[in-house]
Amino acid sequence: MQTPNLPAIRALRPAWNKGRIVGQKLPLKPKHVWAIRVRLELAENHRDLALFNLAIDSKLRGCDLVRMKVVDVMASGQIKARASVLQSKTQKPVQFEISEGTRVSVAKWMEAPLMVGSEFLWPGRFHERLHISTRQYARIVRDWVGSIGLEVTAYGTHSMRRTKVTQIYKKTGNLRAVQLLLGHTKMDSTVRYLGVELEDALAISEAIEI
Repeated sequence: MQTPNLPAIRALRPAWNKGRIVGQKLPLKPKHVWAIRVRLELAENHRDLALFNLAIDSKLRGCDLVRMKVVDVMASGQIKARASVLQSKTQKPVQFEISEGTRVSVAKWMEAPLMVGSEFLWPGRFHERLHISTRQYARIVRDWVGSIGLEVTAYGTHSMRRTKVTQIYKKTGNLRAVQLLLGHTKMDSTVRYLGVELEDALAISEAIEI
């Protein structure tokens, strides 16, 4: 009597997104930005304060932010008011402003002993790593968000990229300006990135009473 071949029974793995908030990460609100800044200033964490401020101003993807070099933001011993970085995804340059507060925090970070002779703006702490990794940056962002009591799974590195452009769009409605600042080649990408269609539809709906 032959024994029938029964299907193998495999243990079910928990879903990778179980208990997580998936989808587009939320931008920080102005009150969140100031709360994080105050905490970093009180802790005298010069590296994180400079990184946080430049992440907000530059609107760069994490992979481009961590690879920034000193020459990208400094010329003739001074922090630039505007900078340009070549995007790794599109291989096209994108320009951004460096606000006065960010220039002050970056200049303070440049005085740190770790920055002596460093080519990269965010050097790694190990000799084989020239700069911090995108994974390290993601952990740093989670620490920032968690420090002010926000749900860490709702925010990520793209929250930093979206924060300033979201406010720009809300105050001006200028999608073309946001497209240029994000370095998008297509307007459709900007519309999807900001989720403006949904936001605008909800705003219109909220204004209508029946």
